[in-house]
Parts: sequence; structure tokens; C-alpha cells
Amino acid sequence: MTLSDFPGDAAPEVFRQRRELIRSLLSGGVMLLPSAPTFYRSRDTQYRYRPDNELYYSTGVTEPGALALIRGNKDPHFVLFVTGPNESTELWTGPMIGTEIAKDRFGADECYMMSELPDLLPGLIEGADCIHYRARVNDGLEFYVKQALEDARSKGARRGSGPRAVVDPGGILDELRLKKEDCEIEWLRMAAQVTVAGHRAAAAIISPGVGEWTVEATLEQAFRSSAGSTVAFPTIVGSGSNGCVLHYTANDKLIDQDDLVLVDAGAEVGFYNGDVTRTYPANGYFTPAQRDVYEVVLASFESAIDKVRPGEPVTALHDAVTRVIVEGLRDLRVLRGSVDGLLEKKAYQPYYPHQTSHWLGLDVHDPGDYASAGTARVLEPGMVFTIEPGLYFRPAIAESVAE
Repeated sequence: MTLSDFPGDAAPEVFRQRRELIRSLLSGGVMLLPSAPTFYRSRDTQYRYRPDNELYYSTGVTEPGALALIRGNKDPHFVLFVTGPNESTELWTGPMIGTEIAKDRFGADECYMMSELPDLLPGLIEGADCIHYRARVNDGLEFYVKQALEDARSKGARRGSGPRAVVDPGGILDELRLKKEDCEIEWLRMAAQVTVAGHRAAAAIISPGVGEWTVEATLEQAFRSSAGSTVAFPTIVGSGSNGCVLHYTANDKLIDQDDLVLVDAGAEVGFYNGDVTRTYPANGYFTPAQRDVYEVVLASFESAIDKVRPGEPVTALHDAVTRVIVEGLRDLRVLRGSVDGLLEKKAYQPYYPHQTSHWLGLDVHDPGDYASAGTARVLEPGMVFTIEPGLYFRPAIAESVAE
């Protein structure tokens, strides 16, 4: 897979349409979206930069050191602040765009240097009825935002107007991000394809005596070979009992002869993520007990797939999975009792301790509520989610089951 196989970047029109929808929901409010900070692995060694998802979704901005301001019913509607070119920074980390290029590239009404933020921001948010701002996204910008809010509220108090509340922008953005546009689904499709390629490469080398780290490296090499795609999250390669640690990432054990090897991995393509979990027998063959458990999980997976349709409550997927798992565990004499009784007591939880699905998109666990006022959300076209059932026999549990 090469760069030519991937969809192009989302067109500026896509981001403009999103901002117009955001503006209509903001009404008299203002939304502030800071860029993600630069994270450090240690001392002055930086991790590869990744944009903030809310900022990228709303504007297309991928630059560090930026802040976007979107106003509901006032001009200018979209104001962007950027750090701008800096010879020393560019020497070490590469080119940075200036205000004119940023204004043109991202479709901003106005664009300023970040150094102008303290002077301009109070006036831009003055008169807004509330500020949609997620605190602690970028601590470096937090001071200036707080100062601007205090200034705007102080001035507004004389007129009985001005920001009266700071609210989570997720109240608007989470719902918009939940239903994917066609271009987003295309990116997610490509992320899934690259993820599958990585899993196939990993499965081909899994065998006794191979290190978990080698499986990880092989899988991630397949990701990087696909036009530079990266990992959506730290790759999990858990052999033997390590497969029962849900977020195991040490990947430092040699695979034994009779191990099952759980691989949970996903590729990120165009900032959109894949997430696939599979389990492989180290020696190429399941033992009878391993096959029995594997087939229960597979049947539960297929039962959830059968429930995927518009109009179905999202909880129906987990309900279908847990019923099949309880039936399977009862058939294997791991659990005893009626299926309905075991489900009511959630007797499966020691073996299946997590939910079946989560939303998938720019975040691996994408935002969006699963219920409203106690009622499960109904699936709609454009929603993208995982289906990841599993059974985990941790050492202490496995011993009691064997007995």
C-alpha cells in the first residue's frame, strides 16, 4: 500500500461546513480550541507531535502552538492564532507557517501571531454568553485564556453581559463527531485495511521461541510501510497469562509452545484509527480446551455482528455477546445455573470484564454518549464502533476452572 492508495486530505470546504454547523449550535457563545502541547519522553526529547482532535476536526489545523476561536453570531466568525516562523525552532523541528499562509490554508477570517493573544483575546470573547473551552488541554495557553475570561467578565459586569459560564465543547463536538462523514469513513476504512495488514504480518511469525517484542516490531513495520502510517495506541502482544492483562504493553516475554497469543493493535491513517484484537495459537494448533473457548468468543462476535443495523440500541450488541458467552461457559461447565439467572447476576464478569464496543474515529475511544436519560442510544448511519468480545482465564481463575 502506497500514498497513492490513500484518500486525500479533507478539503477546506469540509472544515468550513463543520464550522458553520458549530456556529449554528453556539448561538451567542464562543468556542476556544487550543492545539495539543508538545509532549516530552524525557528531558528535552520530544515525542512525535500529534494534533488535538477537536481542533483538527473543527478547523483542519495541525500546527503546534495554535489557538482557534469560533464565534456563533459575531464577525469575525473564525479567528486563528499561530506561533509563526521562528528560525531557532525551525532549525530543530522544521518549518512553521505564518499568519498569511495559515489564514489562506485554513480559511480563517483573521489570523494573528500567538504573541498578540493576551491583547486581542479579551475583546474577542467580550459579550459572549458562554465560553466553550476544555481546560487543561494545553497548560501553556491556560494562563492567557483565564486572564481573558476574567477581563471579559469584569467589563461585561458593568453592562450585565459577557461570559457567565465555561462549558465543555464536547457538548457540541462530541455529537457531531459521532456520525462520520463520507471522507471520515474512507479514512477509517483505510486504517482498518492497514491494521489488517499488520495483523497478518504478525500472525505469520508467531511461533514458540519468538519474542513478543518481535511480533510487535513486525506488526508496526507493516504499519509504517503503508505510507508512513503509525500506531493508534501502544501495541499489545500478550502471550500466555499476559493476554489476560487488558492493557499489557511490556511485550517482553518469549512465546512458549502451548501459549495463546493475544494481539490488540491498530493503525492510524490520516489521524483516524483502527482497532482489532485477535488471538493466535503459538504452535499453529489449538488444544481442545483452547478451541472450545475460542469458538465461544467467535460465536459471540458473530451474534453482535447480526445486531448491527440502524434502529438497534447500542446495548443490543453487548447483550447478544454476554448471552452467547454465558451459554458457552455453561456448556463448558465453567458456570452453572440458568442462562437468565447467570446474566442477571453478571456471573460472566470474572471472565469477560469489559464492554463489547466503543466508538472509533479520531480517538481510539471516540467521544459520544452511549445513552441519554437512561435510555440506550440507537445506532444510526455513520456511526463507527468496534466489536471486541473476549474471555480471559487469569491464572487463579484458570486453576479453579481446571479443577
